[in-house]
Amino acid sequence: MVDLVFPVRGGSVPTDHAYPLYGALSGAVPAFHDAQQSLRFAPLTGVRDEAGRLRLAPWSRLRVRLPAEAIPNVLPLAGRALDIAGARVALGAPSVEALVPAPALESWLVTFKHGEEPAAFLAATRARLTELGVAGEPAVRAFESGPRAGEVRRRVVRVSGAAIVGYALLVSGLTAEESIRLQECGLGGRTKIGCGFFLPAREAK
Repeated sequence: MVDLVFPVRGGSVPTDHAYPLYGALSGAVPAFHDAQQSLRFAPLTGVRDEAGRLRLAPWSRLRVRLPAEAIPNVLPLAGRALDIAGARVALGAPSVEALVPAPALESWLVTFKHGEEPAAFLAATRARLTELGVAGEPAVRAFESGPRAGEVRRRVVRVSGAAIVGYALLVSGLTAEESIRLQECGLGGRTKIGCGFFLPAREAK
């Protein structure tokens, strides 16, 4: 598995844009909608504002995780303009990045059925990690500064009008093999719309 990383240009998109982005990507490349295809993506990067918008910046990217042999299927996205919840976003020419093992990984949002409360969420996380053969230690991410410092990062993604609740997750104490496996497999539900997508953890987020 590798990451195909597209530069993104545009104004702003809703902060909760995972499902509209999935629809736009599926319209351009139907393989995104195919459950048999191992295509996953992370939500766009940018700067969050107080109005529930994500402002795209010169460093904004769309990251698609896929088998190396599937890269040609996704290349039609290069130079493509997408409509994401009424916002026009243009994709540039992509670069290919190998997955990098890291002792700690994080995901912006992981969801489990009946995992709306932190204790139930962590129990489901540990069970799934065990199934994957990953012995890392999960922890729900908390806000590190601002008026909500110390509060857990409970997040919601809306799919066809339904609110799906989950949490920002950190998994630490990983071996190199476990780290790559977790990045390749993802975790939890709604992985086709960007949930459970792991990247090497930053010290603060």
